[in-house]
Amino acid sequence: MRDIYTVYGCGGFAREVMPLLRNHVNKLDPNTKEFYFIDDLENRQAFVNDTKVLSFENLLNDFSKSKIHCCITIADKNTRIKLTQKCIDNGISIISVISKNSVIMDDVNIGEGSVISPFVTITSNVLIGKSFQANIYSYVAHDCIIGDFVTFAPGVMCNGNVHIGRGVYIGTGTIIHPGTSKNPIVIGKNSKVAAGSVVKKNIPENAIAMGNPAQVLSRELLKKMKKNG
Repeated sequence: MRDIYTVYGCGGFAREVMPLLRNHVNKLDPNTKEFYFIDDLENRQAFVNDTKVLSFENLLNDFSKSKIHCCITIADKNTRIKLTQKCIDNGISIISVISKNSVIMDDVNIGEGSVISPFVTITSNVLIGKSFQANIYSYVAHDCIIGDFVTFAPGVMCNGNVHIGRGVYIGTGTIIHPGTSKNPIVIGKNSKVAAGSVVKKNIPENAIAMGNPAQVLSRELLKKMKKNG
C-alpha cells in the first residue's frame, strides 16, 4: 500500500510546514515522493511551490487504495476541529510534524496532529494536547499544560507553570509570565490573547485580552470596536 502525505491548507503556514513534512518523512523513508497540498477552494492553484494541489474529494478518489496521512495547518480552531474529524471519518491518519531544528527536552508529551516549527523550544515536564501549532521562535517552559487545538503565533513566550485551555489563540510576541506549582497562570478555553500582550494573571474562558498587562476586553468595548471597524 502506498503512503501519501498531505498538508491541509495552502496559506503561509502550510507552505512553511510542507518542507518540514518532507524532511520528516524522507528521514524515515528516503523513497517517499508523494506529497500534496489539500485545498477545497474552487479557484485553487494547480501547484504551490512545485507541489500539486488537490481537493479533498479528488484526494480520496485518486488514492482510494493508498494510506493517506495529513497534517492540518489551518489556524482557526473551529475549522481545524472540523477538518480533523473529516479526515478521521474518511480513514485518513492525522500526523504531527516536528522540525529537526526544534528543541524538546525531558518528559514532554505532544498530542497527534501538532506542528512544532523551527527554533521552537519545549523544556521539561510539559503536557500538550492534540493539534497544537507552535510557530517559529516560540517556547513552552517547564510544568505547562496545553489543551487541544491551541495556536501559538510566532515568538510566543510561555513561561513555567502555565495552564492553557482548549482552543486558545496566543498572538505574536505574547509573553505569559510564570505561575507556581500551586497557583499556575490559567488561560481559559476558547480565549484569544492579542499580539504583543503580557499576561500576568488568569484569563477567563471565551475572553479576548490585550495589552501590557493583558486586560480582558468588556463586551461593550468589543461591540464598539466591531462597530468602528
